[in-house]
Amino acid sequence: MRLMAKTRTKPGKPKAAYPRVTFLEGRGDLPMLEIMTPWSSAEIYLHGAQVTHFKKHNEPPLLFLSQCSRFALGEPIRGGIPIIFPWFGKPAGKETQHGFARIKDWELKEMAMTPDGTVSVRLQMPEWLDSPDLPDCILEYRVTVNVALTVELVIMNRSGRDFGFENCLHTYFTVGDVGDLSIVGLKGVDYLDQLAGFARKTETRGAIRISSEVDRIYVDTPNTVEIRDSSLRRTIRVEKEGSASTVVWNPWIAKSKAMQDFGDDEYRQMICVESGNVAANAVNLPPGQTARLKVRLSSSKLK
Repeated sequence: MRLMAKTRTKPGKPKAAYPRVTFLEGRGDLPMLEIMTPWSSAEIYLHGAQVTHFKKHNEPPLLFLSQCSRFALGEPIRGGIPIIFPWFGKPAGKETQHGFARIKDWELKEMAMTPDGTVSVRLQMPEWLDSPDLPDCILEYRVTVNVALTVELVIMNRSGRDFGFENCLHTYFTVGDVGDLSIVGLKGVDYLDQLAGFARKTETRGAIRISSEVDRIYVDTPNTVEIRDSSLRRTIRVEKEGSASTVVWNPWIAKSKAMQDFGDDEYRQMICVESGNVAANAVNLPPGQTARLKVRLSSSKLK
């Protein structure tokens, strides 16, 4: 089934091609939104409230999506921007990796279009029962599509007790070749090296290069990060608010071959630069308070 939302046009003038939002069945028959604006296109699956595609017109996709990704209920989508909540990784006693937000079906609550062609949507995760681990909260996700992609995760604590959690927007970026990029903006920042038993180290490089598996949690850093891609002649800018951690991840050769939902050679075309609050930067949200994690993703020609 396809339903289309369009803007009104004045009599006597041709209908504008943008903005446009189409509701349709995506891969695995999962419901999704297809968004077109004067500058860009995007796709959002209700499964996990996951943005799986963002592309400026006449430019390669900004987000990476594995060709081997599963699109099925209860399974995470490999690529785009998975929402990590309420824990990062798989702590002892937890059944699911990276929490449950990315495998739940969210509800579309609101959609808006502005006169300039910007499209915004607001999604909400179905409420969960109050439990010792999960107090009464509202979880919303707001996506704005125009010349850039802006996503915001909002957690509202409606309970009478503190709520401790981790959150992260696990963003997969498309690159021409992972060996031809540099990541800038993390020099002097301490990080936890997950490949070395979470050893704490300090980043000494102004431009980080990737030549092997990398899995690092950079802590206490609200800094903007840039991915400078020599192959695609593009700079990707990751600006964030309400985030004290940046995670950099690439599985490289062996781990790529071990993942069933990821192509053996796809590590060459992706890099994850994730914004959130994990490990020592986990959030403690008092009763009645709201936590916001906002990320703006944009691109420009590499200078």
